[in-house]
Amino acid sequence: MKKLMLLIAASAMLATAPAMAQNSQQDKMKACNASAADKKGDARKAYMSTCLSAKPAVAAKPESKMAMCNKKTAGMTKDDRAKAQSECMKAA
Repeated sequence: MKKLMLLIAASAMLATAPAMAQNSQQDKMKACNASAADKKGDARKAYMSTCLSAKPAVAAKPESKMAMCNKKTAGMTKDDRAKAQSECMKAA
């Protein structure tokens, strides 16, 4: 019974994956169409090709709180640094 439920769940996940990918592609198509509204002919075709094949920009990974606190407390003495690190980590 557990195997059957697992198989059903896995099948459902596989069935919805293409729909999610298609929705993403549709969103990309809408954005490219909107930005190419003023172009015509070959210029539009070239722009659309470039726009649709472009990879999304990778967002910069935010610095962790620990790394930020380490930078702030660099060069302090051991006791002062421990105290400052504790305060930094507690801060929002």
